[in-house]
Amino acid sequence: MSTGPVTLKVVHRFDASAERVFDAWLDPQVARRWLFSTAESDIVRAEVDARVGGRFSFVRRGDDGDLEHVGEYLEIDRPRRLVFTFAVPAISPEYDRVTIEIVRRDTGCELTLTSEMTPEIYAEWGEQTREGWTRLLAALDRLLAG
Repeated sequence: MSTGPVTLKVVHRFDASAERVFDAWLDPQVARRWLFSTAESDIVRAEVDARVGGRFSFVRRGDDGDLEHVGEYLEIDRPRRLVFTFAVPAISPEYDRVTIEIVRRDTGCELTLTSEMTPEIYAEWGEQTREGWTRLLAALDRLLAG
């Protein structure tokens, strides 16, 4: 039985402004180039309703078929904070809560991503989740730098 969420954190420094980093999460044309994509797959659908209560859906197509990533925006405070639910329904019906906090630095900004999940999901997917978010933030960094 769940006792409460387990959290994992990923921190990444960007040379880009806090506004550019924040906006990359909510602009579907930018987000489709880094969010939930991999070298082996393409995002074939990117829908973003960037408002509190709005939803997002990204469909990644790979050799093993399509995989939808979905969620709902809970807080949007540009360029400091973004909170949303997140799930991959084909893998699990459970929704994680993801918080993005961005702090301006002398050069660029620092983003802290906190993912909250049930202990059961963390036990099965925790390290893969950490690795995935780390990889995606690095992809965003490369996109914004290039």
